[in-house]
Amino acid sequence: MSDLVLERTVAESQSERSEIVLPADSNALGSLFGGRLMQYIDLVGAMAASRHARAFTVTASMDHLDFVAPVRVGELLILKASVNRAFRTSMEIGVRVMVEDVREQRLRHVSSAYLTFVAVDREGNRLVVPQVVPETDHQKRRFEDAGRRREMRAGETQRKKEMRAALGAGWHV
Repeated sequence: MSDLVLERTVAESQSERSEIVLPADSNALGSLFGGRLMQYIDLVGAMAASRHARAFTVTASMDHLDFVAPVRVGELLILKASVNRAFRTSMEIGVRVMVEDVREQRLRHVSSAYLTFVAVDREGNRLVVPQVVPETDHQKRRFEDAGRRREMRAGETQRKKEMRAALGAGWHV
């Protein structure tokens, strides 16, 4: 992609994934493994990021992953991802996870997460991504919230960097 600044709406890259929770994906209590749910979240997030960037994307971080309620074997899992905001080469993706009760035709919220993806070329070099055009009030709120989360992540990244430097080379032993 060139340095030409492009814009895309949130709707242009929204992604959805559905899964039936099987016994191999569950723990001894019959609930979906948290790690498996993280995998599904990462995959649907990558779909939205790649659609937005029209490029390969890699996961830079996953934060604010909330497990709200358990997901049981046999339940239908629905994951929805949207680009909340794009920066220069990175994007914040919001993922909402629900369980669909097909008999009652109701959705139950079970998890949410925010992920950061970076667009890259085949050699792993960063690419500039299109900006997000939020259209609805909900999308505009998520756009503003993503900016605040980015500031908090940057502060935490700097704090950790300084802490590691102060601890020295043998801190992990």
